[in-house]
Amino acid sequence: MDNSTIIKNNFQESIRLKRTLLEDERMISAIHAGAGLLIQAFKSDGKVLFCGNGGSAADAQHLSAELSGKYYLDRPPLQAEALHVNTSFLTAVANDYSFDETYARLVTGSARLGDVVIGLSTSGNSKNIVNALKEAKKIGCTTIGLTGKGGGELAAFCDLWIAIPSENTPRIQECHMIIGHTICEIVEKELFSNQ
Repeated sequence: MDNSTIIKNNFQESIRLKRTLLEDERMISAIHAGAGLLIQAFKSDGKVLFCGNGGSAADAQHLSAELSGKYYLDRPPLQAEALHVNTSFLTAVANDYSFDETYARLVTGSARLGDVVIGLSTSGNSKNIVNALKEAKKIGCTTIGLTGKGGGELAAFCDLWIAIPSENTPRIQECHMIIGHTICEIVEKELFSNQ
């Protein structure tokens, strides 16, 4: 396969998958519900914690920055954080306990009743993400999972589960980002557009 074909195939698959999501009323409702859960948490002085691995960690950090910095509007920051950004903590816990416990341990220390914990995992089977959402539910946090098709183990621990109907990791991550960006835009509009 030549490079031009790869480029065209990737764009076509991305467009096809996004069109599928656009035409799925349950997906539209889930995105709206996700924004509502974040709005409720922020109005109650709560925070949003994101976790993911690899590209999903980068997406978690990106989305937390959209909330804690700004999306479109010049407005006060919202309390949002990606759980992997303290590398000393992450490597110490992975070394002393297990990589599977890294996010769960940080959720235990940081999350409180009424916060939202969002786990991004294309397979839904990343043990450290599953453990983080399990711990979040024990605390009384609202849990949101963004996964690929099937949802893996993570689906069982999500108050809101948003599954992209694909097994192609890059295409799933691209959809997670447009969903995340859309939620950030709605949150910002609802909380700050009248200021």
